[in-house]
Amino acid sequence: MKIVVIGGTGLIGSKVVSHLREKGHEVIAGAPSTGINTITGEGLAMAMAGTQVVLDLANSPSFEDEAVMTFFKTAGRNLLAAEAAADVRHHIALSVVGADRLPTSGYLRAKIAQEDLIRASGIPYTIIRSTQFFEFVPGIAQSATDGQTVRLSPALLQPVASDDVAALVAKTALMAPQNGIIELAGPERIGLDDLVRRYFRAKRDPRNVVTDIHARYFGAELNDKSLTPDANPHLGTVHFEDWLGRAAAR
Repeated sequence: MKIVVIGGTGLIGSKVVSHLREKGHEVIAGAPSTGINTITGEGLAMAMAGTQVVLDLANSPSFEDEAVMTFFKTAGRNLLAAEAAADVRHHIALSVVGADRLPTSGYLRAKIAQEDLIRASGIPYTIIRSTQFFEFVPGIAQSATDGQTVRLSPALLQPVASDDVAALVAKTALMAPQNGIIELAGPERIGLDDLVRRYFRAKRDPRNVVTDIHARYFGAELNDKSLTPDANPHLGTVHFEDWLGRAAAR
């Protein structure tokens, strides 16, 4: 089967490409560096020829409100039009658990806009909403840093390893379209402030985490339900402490 992975050179995409190639599928890793650009449309028609499944795992290079909305809308329209012309059978996109609960976040508004384009396209689809990747913890911490202070909400998250995300995405590529949303989360719930404290301890980072229930997460105030999954999500197998042990050794 021919599968195109948009964002195929990124954190999740590169792992998915490897999974699917190991199973014997023809997999195209789509990215500007490989001549496939969803913003300009370059290379899309050629990549889609004979393709049965498209995985959209690309992310915006900017989280600024207007830029991220423009990215997901432009890329989504170009990609879905090319898929429709090529009669692609299954479109899969990676989104975020809780995206529909936090309209004050410009990034999450853009993810909802992306999801809406998919539903309106007429192409059979599956949307995988994932919780935050362990690998994003340094970026989350940096976004909340002021000098040596990192101000974070104690709201619960259920973060997940990128390996678990890639495994579910690759599995979904070989399934029938769900025409709906499936959720993925890690095996344990952890407060956002505690998550970063544990990361800092492992990395011997001297910054101080201050708990603040009003601290914003990429523009949004959180509660314990904001970014945690609904009942019965798919669960990853990697625990944060196990991932931390490997990360601290790097």
